[in-house]
Amino acid sequence: MSANILVLVGRILISVIFITSGYAKLTSIGGTAGYFGGLGLPAPMVTAWVVALLELVGGLAILVGFKTRIAALLLALFCVGSALIAHFDFADQMQSIQFMKNLAIAGGLLVLAAFGPAALSVDRGKA
Repeated sequence: MSANILVLVGRILISVIFITSGYAKLTSIGGTAGYFGGLGLPAPMVTAWVVALLELVGGLAILVGFKTRIAALLLALFCVGSALIAHFDFADQMQSIQFMKNLAIAGGLLVLAAFGPAALSVDRGKA
Protein backbone atom coordinates (compact mmCIF):
# COMPACT_ATOMS: atom_id res chain seq x y z
CA MET A 1 0.00 0.00 0.00
CA SER A 2 1.36 3.41 -0.91
CA ALA A 3 2.37 6.00 1.66
CA ASN A 4 -0.25 8.41 0.26
CA ILE A 5 -3.04 5.91 0.94
CA LEU A 6 -1.71 5.19 4.44
CA VAL A 7 -1.62 8.90 5.30
CA LEU A 8 -5.17 9.33 3.95
CA VAL A 9 -6.42 6.43 6.06
CA GLY A 10 -4.56 7.86 9.06
CA ARG A 11 -6.16 11.26 8.51
CA ILE A 12 -9.60 9.65 8.29
CA LEU A 13 -9.08 7.65 11.47
CA ILE A 14 -7.67 10.52 13.52
CA SER A 15 -10.31 12.99 12.33
CA VAL A 16 -13.28 10.84 13.39
CA ILE A 17 -12.78 11.46 17.12
CA PHE A 18 -12.71 15.23 16.64
CA ILE A 19 -15.62 15.43 14.20
CA THR A 20 -17.91 13.29 16.37
CA SER A 21 -16.84 14.97 19.61
CA GLY A 22 -17.20 18.48 18.20
CA TYR A 23 -20.63 17.66 16.78
CA ALA A 24 -21.75 16.14 20.09
CA LYS A 25 -20.59 19.23 21.98
CA LEU A 26 -22.41 21.55 19.57
CA THR A 27 -25.67 19.60 19.83
CA SER A 28 -25.48 19.75 23.63
CA ILE A 29 -23.73 23.06 24.14
CA GLY A 30 -25.41 23.71 27.49
CA GLY A 31 -24.28 20.38 28.89
CA THR A 32 -20.80 20.96 27.53
CA ALA A 33 -20.66 24.38 29.17
CA GLY A 34 -21.87 22.85 32.44
CA TYR A 35 -19.13 20.23 32.32
CA PHE A 36 -16.50 22.88 31.58
CA GLY A 37 -17.83 25.03 34.40
CA GLY A 38 -17.50 22.04 36.72
CA LEU A 39 -13.85 21.79 35.72
CA GLY A 40 -13.39 25.41 36.77
CA LEU A 41 -12.75 26.72 33.25
CA PRO A 42 -13.40 30.43 32.72
CA ALA A 43 -16.41 31.57 30.67
CA PRO A 44 -17.69 28.01 30.24
CA MET A 45 -20.21 28.83 27.49
CA VAL A 46 -17.60 30.65 25.40
CA THR A 47 -15.09 27.89 26.08
CA ALA A 48 -17.66 25.27 25.04
CA TRP A 49 -18.27 27.01 21.71
CA VAL A 50 -14.55 27.47 21.03
CA VAL A 51 -13.72 23.85 21.87
CA ALA A 52 -16.67 22.44 19.92
CA LEU A 53 -15.83 24.46 16.81
CA LEU A 54 -12.12 23.70 17.09
CA GLU A 55 -12.83 19.98 17.25
CA LEU A 56 -15.42 19.95 14.45
CA VAL A 57 -13.70 22.32 12.02
CA GLY A 58 -10.22 21.02 12.83
CA GLY A 59 -11.38 17.44 12.37
CA LEU A 60 -12.99 18.24 9.03
CA ALA A 61 -9.85 20.08 7.89
CA ILE A 62 -7.70 17.04 8.70
CA LEU A 63 -10.21 14.71 7.04
CA VAL A 64 -10.03 16.50 3.69
CA GLY A 65 -6.45 17.68 4.08
CA PHE A 66 -7.12 21.44 4.12
CA LYS A 67 -4.66 23.61 6.07
CA THR A 68 -3.66 20.29 7.58
CA ARG A 69 -0.48 21.36 9.32
CA ILE A 70 -2.19 24.24 11.13
CA ALA A 71 -5.24 22.13 12.08
CA ALA A 72 -3.03 19.29 13.30
CA LEU A 73 -0.90 21.62 15.41
CA LEU A 74 -3.95 23.31 16.99
CA LEU A 75 -5.59 19.98 17.75
CA ALA A 76 -2.33 18.60 19.18
CA LEU A 77 -2.13 21.57 21.55
CA PHE A 78 -5.79 21.05 22.43
CA CYS A 79 -5.15 17.36 23.19
CA VAL A 80 -2.27 18.15 25.53
CA GLY A 81 -4.26 20.93 27.20
CA SER A 82 -7.33 18.78 27.70
CA ALA A 83 -5.17 15.95 29.06
CA LEU A 84 -3.71 18.30 31.66
CA ILE A 85 -7.00 19.98 32.54
CA ALA A 86 -9.54 17.17 32.41
CA HIS A 87 -7.63 13.89 32.74
CA PHE A 88 -4.85 14.53 35.24
CA ASP A 89 -6.23 12.24 37.95
CA PHE A 90 -3.86 9.27 37.94
CA ALA A 91 -5.64 7.73 40.94
CA ASP A 92 -8.53 7.04 38.52
CA GLN A 93 -7.44 4.42 35.99
CA MET A 94 -9.92 5.63 33.35
CA GLN A 95 -8.62 9.19 33.62
CA SER A 96 -5.06 7.88 33.36
CA ILE A 97 -6.00 6.02 30.18
CA GLN A 98 -7.71 9.14 28.78
CA PHE A 99 -4.61 11.18 29.63
CA MET A 100 -2.34 8.76 27.73
CA LYS A 101 -4.83 8.55 24.82
CA ASN A 102 -4.75 12.32 24.47
CA LEU A 103 -0.95 12.34 24.46
CA ALA A 104 -0.86 9.57 21.83
CA ILE A 105 -3.30 11.46 19.60
CA ALA A 106 -1.23 14.63 20.07
CA GLY A 107 1.85 12.68 18.97
CA GLY A 108 0.14 11.52 15.80
CA LEU A 109 -1.07 15.04 15.09
CA LEU A 110 2.44 16.44 15.53
CA VAL A 111 3.73 13.93 12.97
CA LEU A 112 0.96 15.06 10.61
CA ALA A 113 1.85 18.70 11.28
CA ALA A 114 5.52 17.99 10.52
CA PHE A 115 5.08 15.95 7.36
CA GLY A 116 1.80 17.23 5.97
CA PRO A 117 -1.26 15.53 4.50
CA ALA A 118 0.45 13.71 1.57
CA ALA A 119 -0.77 13.77 -2.00
CA LEU A 120 -4.42 12.84 -1.52
CA SER A 121 -5.56 16.10 0.05
CA VAL A 122 -7.00 19.50 -0.71
CA ASP A 123 -3.67 21.04 0.30
CA ARG A 124 -1.95 19.07 -2.45
CA GLY A 125 -4.80 19.51 -4.93
CA LYS A 126 -5.48 15.82 -5.51
CA ALA A 127 -8.51 15.13 -3.34
